[in-house]
Amino acid sequence: MPGMGSPPGTGNSTIIGAFHDALVRQGAVIFVILVLLVVAWNGLRSMQYRRAAARGESYPGPRPVVGPEPVARRVLRMGFAALWIIDGLLQIQPGMPLGLPSGVLQPGAVGSPGWVQRLVGVGVGTWSHHPTEAAAAAVWIQLGIGMLLLVAPRGRWSQAAGLVSAGWGLVVWVFGESFGGLFAPGLTVLFGAPGAALLYAVGGGLLALPERAWVGRQLGRAMTASLGTFLLVMAALQAWPGRGFWQGRSNGQPGTLAGMVRTMAATPQPHYLAATVSSFGSLAEAHGWVVNLMAVVVMAAIGVAFVSGRQLRPAFIALIVFGLADWVFIEDFGVFGGTGTDPNSMLPLLLVATVGYLALVGVPAPAPIAAPVAVSAADLDGAVSTEGTAGAGGPRRPWWERLDPGYAGRLAAAAGAVLIVLVGTAPMVAAAVNPHADTLLTEASNGAPNDADGPAPDFHLVDQSGRPVSLADLRGYTVALTFLDPVCTTDCPVIAQEFRVASQLLGAAAGKVRFVAVAANPIYNSVPVIAAFDRQEGLDAQSNWLFLTGSRSTLQTVWNDYGVGVYIAPAGGMVAHADLAYVIDASGNIRRIINADPGDGSSDHASFSSLLAAQITQVMPS
Repeated sequence: MPGMGSPPGTGNSTIIGAFHDALVRQGAVIFVILVLLVVAWNGLRSMQYRRAAARGESYPGPRPVVGPEPVARRVLRMGFAALWIIDGLLQIQPGMPLGLPSGVLQPGAVGSPGWVQRLVGVGVGTWSHHPTEAAAAAVWIQLGIGMLLLVAPRGRWSQAAGLVSAGWGLVVWVFGESFGGLFAPGLTVLFGAPGAALLYAVGGGLLALPERAWVGRQLGRAMTASLGTFLLVMAALQAWPGRGFWQGRSNGQPGTLAGMVRTMAATPQPHYLAATVSSFGSLAEAHGWVVNLMAVVVMAAIGVAFVSGRQLRPAFIALIVFGLADWVFIEDFGVFGGTGTDPNSMLPLLLVATVGYLALVGVPAPAPIAAPVAVSAADLDGAVSTEGTAGAGGPRRPWWERLDPGYAGRLAAAAGAVLIVLVGTAPMVAAAVNPHADTLLTEASNGAPNDADGPAPDFHLVDQSGRPVSLADLRGYTVALTFLDPVCTTDCPVIAQEFRVASQLLGAAAGKVRFVAVAANPIYNSVPVIAAFDRQEGLDAQSNWLFLTGSRSTLQTVWNDYGVGVYIAPAGGMVAHADLAYVIDASGNIRRIINADPGDGSSDHASFSSLLAAQITQVMPS
């Protein structure tokens, strides 16, 4: 019945099943790739050792000694690798395909300027139209980035990993986090400013720096001073009058801080965690002025210490304690609710702060290690290249003999991680450039098309111009048939537009198709009425569109023949009728029966158009 449909819910089994299937298929591809890389690496290593043994050597090539990776950089790399992997695992939650746009992306843009909401709308549209592809792609992209950071510790590969991390972080920051709320009211570091993804991008940018930048204390000084400046700005915003942070209650409602905490406590999570966060919310509501004062003072004091470079150790300890308290009691870990995409911003902020502190105080590096032999001067391990000849004055060995097995293994692992990222990136790009929604959305709401194979009942009606038309007249054409109320203002105009879009999707093949609607109103069904409907919907210029009508008795026969109940709703309201579409082949046989209910007018409109076009293509003669 018109208006009775609904879009698929977050727990829709069809969407979740398709999401899991996509993960399994892509995981199988990744597994095969990794197996091939392992086989190639083992083959190379075996060949190297056989050749080395033939020369009486215990190892295939010399190993120059180089210094290890700076401690601060290693902490940064490993820390963000872990965060990306955690984020990728969070993306596997079954609520992600359908829940992320409405539960995360759209709420995050509320209060931001129109241009920000339009940008976020691009991401919402891509994800909403292709939920399974986008959700699966996000899993592999983030797992791949984390793995790449883990296995590429030095040199250009590691710098490239940092750039990839920074690039994807910025994409998520813009389209997924609405610029971290920087352009929305209520900006505060306590709630997640400047956005976790921006901090991921900052971390990636730092890893992309040449390794010589990590020598000395200049980088650490710049990082701590920048962080101190940021905290001073956040302290000023937290203390700014009129932003609602000083009031525990305002106009009978929880204040800004208490309200946020109450919202987080209501997120589905273990009871003891909800109770803990709720207790802090009660404290903030009862003593809002004191809680906010403490936050302002602590942030300001830490900011001054970091900017001045004095009392760094106590300031760093205070930041860790303050940050962890905020992460637990206000940000509520950031991972619950079924659509938590990351542990929120405080953990990456503390990671960047820790790295800046370590780089500034100059933590002693471990003893030098033997570096692998590389083919070029800048490689995965940052080792110095050696020529690796067979002996003094002997012939130069081929590159695969001079390649250290350890380096070759890490090179293969890095290549595998890059391929994992690409496995996720390809469907994400395809979804972003495809304006038409996945047909799965319609199937999730209305069920899959039903196959049929029987003669379509003939009819004798007139079109929108008053010309007689029968189904027999349409032999040789594939026919898409539906039933529309020409004075309906809800589903019928939407279905008509879906038929129009389906015709566009068919391209040149649309000339072999006739899109036909039969009037489904026992009162308003005259030729002028259906012609007015066509003009209203812009269908009067579509050459392969037919809107048919006839006498009430003739229409009743057609309705009965096609199993379409049409009646006037109680109290003289709107006409109710079944929303069905039939695909009839060129020989006059019904081949598909599709539930055409467009639901609530959401993104599954384009999904139905794509589904209808696909079904027509399958039925059309090759």
